[in-house]
Parts: sequence; structure tokens; C-alpha cells
Amino acid sequence: MPLSRAGWAEVPCVECGRRVAGLAWTERCPDCRRAREARARRLAGRAALAATALTALVLLLSPPSDPLGRWYVGVAIIAMYLLSRRIVFRAALEFLPPAGLLLALAAAPLTAQAPTSLTLYDDGRAFVRRALPVALPAGDSEHRLALGPLELESLELPDSGVTLLEARYDAATDEAALLRRAVGKAFAWERDAPGGRQAGTATLLAVDPERWQFPDGTVSFARPGTLRVPAELVARDATLQLRVRSAARRPALRLGWFTQAGGWSAAYTVQLGARARVSGSAVLRTGPLALDDAELQLLAGSTGAPRPKQPMPMLARAAMAEAQGMDQAASMQAVGDVKLYTLPGRWTLQSGIEQLVPLFEASETTWEKGYVVPGALPWMGYVSQAGDEQRVPVEVTYLLRRPLGAPFGDRPLPAGGVQLLQPDREGRLQLVGSAAIPHTAAGQDLKLVTGTAFDLTVRRTQTSYQARRDSTKAGLRTVVTAGFLVRLENAADSAATVDVREERGGEWSVVQSSVPAEKLSSSVTRFRVRVPARGEARLTYAIRALW
Repeated sequence: MPLSRAGWAEVPCVECGRRVAGLAWTERCPDCRRAREARARRLAGRAALAATALTALVLLLSPPSDPLGRWYVGVAIIAMYLLSRRIVFRAALEFLPPAGLLLALAAAPLTAQAPTSLTLYDDGRAFVRRALPVALPAGDSEHRLALGPLELESLELPDSGVTLLEARYDAATDEAALLRRAVGKAFAWERDAPGGRQAGTATLLAVDPERWQFPDGTVSFARPGTLRVPAELVARDATLQLRVRSAARRPALRLGWFTQAGGWSAAYTVQLGARARVSGSAVLRTGPLALDDAELQLLAGSTGAPRPKQPMPMLARAAMAEAQGMDQAASMQAVGDVKLYTLPGRWTLQSGIEQLVPLFEASETTWEKGYVVPGALPWMGYVSQAGDEQRVPVEVTYLLRRPLGAPFGDRPLPAGGVQLLQPDREGRLQLVGSAAIPHTAAGQDLKLVTGTAFDLTVRRTQTSYQARRDSTKAGLRTVVTAGFLVRLENAADSAATVDVREERGGEWSVVQSSVPAEKLSSSVTRFRVRVPARGEARLTYAIRALW
């Protein structure tokens, strides 16, 4: 197979991108050369005719009187045509822009209607849509594109008249990958030696380990020195090689692909007062992506891909979202079973930079604060006898009401982190709790568990325990009756209502309690205990469990 002057079997044409054997870098393929020469000849012929006509007009307006002078005029007109045609032809070959550039300029309104578009997913991926300024000739053509990291299986060509014939993606840009691709190539090398600087050439025979052959035929397993690598061998970015077929000439190549980015996550701020004021923002993490003047959309919902853990946004970020003007809020639409947020305007995304934008206008709602004491019973199986008194944590909960018909209730909420802020005596907002919410449909209340109470202390003691085993037709059955004492102490200046819960699967019941037992479900029972300010309350109850 004939080689190019740089040693490659195939080199892409500088104009159409088609790879041709025997072509040198920065040269055009035979088809492009012929097309370029035809354009240059047409331009030269028209320019020569215009110059010759102007010369003839000037000479004929004042013709010489003698026959020899008229002969010279005819020779001058012919010479002007030949010389101007030759000069313009050479200049056109040198300076004519590629044919694809003229087509792209002619179709600028079409390209402007399809700007770069990016959809960030909350599972950490991004879908990129771009109209690349690559001229597509009618028929088959090859193109080498530097698009950065991408998932090859997700590559999409949205134009119906363009068919993908083959795609090859090379994501490696380091020295090891360069050498693997360059096996069989000759490299220049140099090194310091006692007698002075030494230089030479060697051919790379193989890698892992490296084997180098010198001009005298000997082979070394050590690299001969510092390699001087030709610039055309160095991949500056991950490259995509496409072979496509187009039904007609096109000024641009439209592509879409998935890539791994930082994705995005929702961040909510709740300011607690007489009513709760809720605002929502989106934290954009574009990872290695860098795009200019792009349309930006955010997709929330399950698409079957695993969801990475997203870090909780910092308080400063949430406060910054509150300060953004709501003229930048996103519009929302349902697409299938997911929600799509479109951000207004065009966006510039820089690699590694996080950005925060508002999702919706802040709205108010009612809220309730609660305290929950978890139960002592195991979910299934043996109920054991407990010994000493045990201290039990008290969970702090906040319930935000979201009735339909209200601005906050009518809005579906993407999964994300929630920060609760409350003013101190001087009116400064302080972070009093953090939580996370799943995707929440419109009309569904938000229940947030933010931590444990500071001023409430709860201790539980098992006061009685009886167990027996009964023989039944189905076999042995165990019956346990256990009594409990729960002491609740409140060191705050205001009274509190605490929900003491017991939760267990299977057959069980509350047989006695000092506070009415509320059965919330087949497995959950609640005791609501009022604890006075700077006071104490007691709850006693007994349960019977069978298994």
C-alpha cells in the first residue's frame, strides 16, 4: 500500500476530510484538487474576459492611424486575456476558500436555527447536540473530529438524509497510546553522552515492552533517548473518525452524543417564620464539558441509569440562588415520565466550574415541626428481654404542606437537598437542619427529617417480660408480653408534642397504655405525648407479640 510522506497509510484531505493513500498532510485529494482547479479556471476566465474587454474599450476609443499600430492593439488585447487569465488562475488556486465554507456562509440562517444544545441529567450524564461546520459532499465522506469524551454507542445523526457507515473513537491521548498507534514508525531521538549530544533514528517494533530497531539492524529493549515526535502523531484530544453517506451536499454535520459530566442536582432553601418561604435552584456540574453559546436543559426523573450520590449544596450556594433574579427562572414541561427544565437564554459552560441557577419563583406555605421517638421492637422474629434503661434519640421533623391549587403544591419537585434556615434574635439566618427529598409529585407534602433534638431527652425501660411457647396444629408458637416505661424530659422554654412509635411486622398488638394508642397502619402504632416546658412526662404501655 502506498504511504504518505509522513509514513501513514492514509491521510485525511485538508478540504473534505476523506482519507487517501499516498497523500501528504495539508494536501488535497485528487477529487478536491480537480474541483478546485475547475473553480479557479471559471473565475480566471471571467476575470480575463472582463480585463480584456476593458482594455479593448480603452484602446478602441482612440485607435492608432497607421496599420502597424492597429496590429499592436490586437496583440495587446490577446496578451491581456492570456496574462490575466494565467495570473488570476494561480491566485485563485492559492487563495480560494474551500467550497464547503461558501456553502456554510450561504446557509448561515439554517445553522443559526440549530445552535449547540445540552441536556444535563441528574444521574451524572449529559447529552450534547451540535451542528459542526463540516461540509458534507453528496455520497460517502470521512471526517476526523475532536469532540472530547463521549459514549460511542450513543452517537446520533438526526438528519434523515445522512447515514452513519462507520465510527471509530480513540479516547487515549497519552504517550503510551501514541506509541501503540505508531508501531512500525521511525522516530528521531537525542540524548546526552560523554562525548557530547548524540542523535539518531530508530523504528518502534513493539510496545509492552518497547523494542527499538536501529539502522544497523540491531534491536534494543531500552528507549534510545528523548523522542522527537512529529506533531501530526500527537492527539490533542479524544478523536472521532466518521464515515458517513449523505443524500445531498450539506453545509454542516449535525451530531448528538452522551458524555459523562457532573450532571445536576436540585437545591432547596426553606426560610422558617410564621410561614415557610421555599425557593428552588439547580446546581450545574458540567465536569470536563466546555461549551459556548449553548441552549441548556435539565432532565429530572428515572431513566434506568444508576444515580450517583450528589454532595449537599453549601449554604452560601443556596443563599446565592435566592439573590438571582427570577427573570432567569426555568420553564418546565413533562416529557414521558420525566420532567424537563429549559433555562432561558444561552449559556457558556467552563470545564470544572459549577454554576447555580434558579428553578422556580420562591413561594410560601404552612409548616409544622414535630418530634419522633423510634420504637424498641424488632421488625420480625424474637422479642428479647432488655436490661438497663436506654437513652433513645429524638428525631426532628418538618412537614411542609403542598395542597393542589397553591403555587408550591402545583409544582413537581426534582430530588435534591433541602436546607432549613431560621432567623436568630438579630434576624440573621442560621442553618437549623438539612435533609434530602426524592422526586416528589405535585400535591404531595414534604416530610423532612433533619437530625436529633437538643432539649428533649427520652429514656426507655423494659418493666416486664413474659414468654411462653404454645403447641398448635401448625407447630410451636411463641407468645411474648412486654411492658415499657418511657420518660420524656423537656429543657426548652416551650412545650413539645412527641410521637413515640412502635413498628413491627407480623401479629402484635398494644394491650395497655397510659396514652391512647393510634394505629397508623398494620405495622405502626403511635403514642402522642405532651411534654410541658421545663418539665417531664411519662408513658407506659405493654405489647403482645406472636410468632
